[in-house]
Amino acid sequence: MPVAIVTGASRGFGRALGAALAERGWDLVLSARSAGPLETAAQEVRRHGTEVVALTGDVTDGAHRAELVAAARGLGGLDLLVNNAGILGAEPLVRLDSHPLDGFRAALETNVVAPLGLLQEALPLLRTAPAGAVINLSSDAAVEAYRTWGAYGATKAALDQLSAVLAVEEPDLRVWWVDPGGMRTDMLAAAEPDEDLSGTPTPEEIAPAFLRLLDERPASGRYTAPSLVETPSVR
Repeated sequence: MPVAIVTGASRGFGRALGAALAERGWDLVLSARSAGPLETAAQEVRRHGTEVVALTGDVTDGAHRAELVAAARGLGGLDLLVNNAGILGAEPLVRLDSHPLDGFRAALETNVVAPLGLLQEALPLLRTAPAGAVINLSSDAAVEAYRTWGAYGATKAALDQLSAVLAVEEPDLRVWWVDPGGMRTDMLAAAEPDEDLSGTPTPEEIAPAFLRLLDERPASGRYTAPSLVETPSVR
């Protein structure tokens, strides 16, 4: 069975993608900071009959990152790394002139430094996989200037650039950095608490776009979930 590591897997998109992968027979290593919600998510995924290792911890902790990769090795290797865990840095979001610097530093650690650290741990396994791949969660805030989204967007822009360089340095892997678009998640609700999210897609509605990447294995690059759904082929 193929094996994936998914961070931020206790809720939102990470939980939805983990379930979608398990439904296809993937074994999983799931990570999140909250033990209760993570175990609930893991129990749901196990119903598909796949092996699931749920590890509570913070991706900014190097020991936790090493534990995740060790767990994947114990399942037989690693075929896919999904860097999904992320934080806003301020809740609700605020303008740059009043954004707390400590919050920005925390967002950089979680959204940029931790994914790089996990990649460094995981690359030896990914390089030996038959079809190793990395998915880094991006955002339209990485490429568009939205009021109050500056600090968070800067972290995602940095992750995009890391992804682009990784794709050049690791040509035998597929590296995809993907903007999922707006999703009805707790994070978006915390970012803009006055926003009406009733018409926003759920993570479960977005996850199939990411599965299409695994099915068609297009070239490494930046993609958006809407384009993956709408275009006939992404090869």
